[in-house]
Amino acid sequence: MLGGAGDAATNPERSSSVPHGPIRTCVGCRERAERSDLLRVVAAEVDGKWCVVPDPGHKLYGRGASLHPVPGCLELAERRRAFPRALRRGGPLDAVQVHEFVAAKS
Repeated sequence: MLGGAGDAATNPERSSSVPHGPIRTCVGCRERAERSDLLRVVAAEVDGKWCVVPDPGHKLYGRGASLHPVPGCLELAERRRAFPRALRRGGPLDAVQVHEFVAAKS
């Protein structure tokens, strides 16, 4: 019998690898992961300058992007200029607050 859409329901061993929450893509490494494993970031105006700010509680207003909270993914996202594109903001965004957040988590 070929595995179909209902296969996970009839085979509990396969269903253990199925994610249990919403899936998001990291803007740095482009890998998919559960939302709870990723850091949400948003663009916000801080002192007249647009910045990328961490939103670990998923409560800030606006379009968000997801990122693994590790230095490697943050560096990749900056090198690929992923934040302005993902957050739909023209021009560069300062990511100092995200760097501080990630450094504190490491």
